[in-house]
Amino acid sequence: MKLFDLSGRVAIVTGASTGLGRGMAQGLAEAGADIVGIARSDQSATAAGVEAAGRRYCAIAADLASADAGDTIREAVAAFGRADILINNAGMIRRADSLDFTESDWDAVIDLNLKSIFFLSQAFARHCVAAGQPGKIIHIASMLSYQGGIRVPAYTAAKSGLLGLARIMANEWAKHHINVNAIAPGYMVTDNTAAIRADATRNAEISARIPAGRWGEPADLAGAAVFLASAASDYVHGTCLPVDGGWLAR
Repeated sequence: MKLFDLSGRVAIVTGASTGLGRGMAQGLAEAGADIVGIARSDQSATAAGVEAAGRRYCAIAADLASADAGDTIREAVAAFGRADILINNAGMIRRADSLDFTESDWDAVIDLNLKSIFFLSQAFARHCVAAGQPGKIIHIASMLSYQGGIRVPAYTAAKSGLLGLARIMANEWAKHHINVNAIAPGYMVTDNTAAIRADATRNAEISARIPAGRWGEPADLAGAAVFLASAASDYVHGTCLPVDGGWLAR
């Protein structure tokens, strides 16, 4: 058995237009998977990378905070006739002191970063059970699944909640041969961290604390995604794999 071979598999990647989404989609494609990308913005760069690896790409435009999860999964399955892997990468962040954080910002973050992930995973799991097939679900968590952070209360709450979802889903769905796990990226070079990286003092403080001595790149998530999406992780349930350059070890 080729443990890391994803040939013949189809992966759904949400937030596919983001740097992290592109990095994971590229890694899965290089392992043999076809990709269905879901995002609100242009996915052409992600599609180009996947197709350069010799795999097929289907882009679905959707706002997951408001889209019907069942319809979204059905559309994704119809693209290539099956779906074996779901990577819940879509998310947003809103920043303000907790004393000033608004209800509208709270709802926007929780709706996308937590609520939509539950119902999309539920719809995907229902598909797997109805089809009598195994499945792999990977939630993209965060260092703030473990730490409090500052000025991002809704984001911290949602990312902490994702670890709980990974565990309860694993408890209930392992009997259906559905693996549910999470990846917690460390400080990564993405649009969400552009402001922090532009702050010379804060950038230097963060870099000095990372044992690896550098910020992570989206490609650094590819190996973790392939592992948790492949047969190599068939007995891995309800865990979270930090990809953080050693940040949590400090």
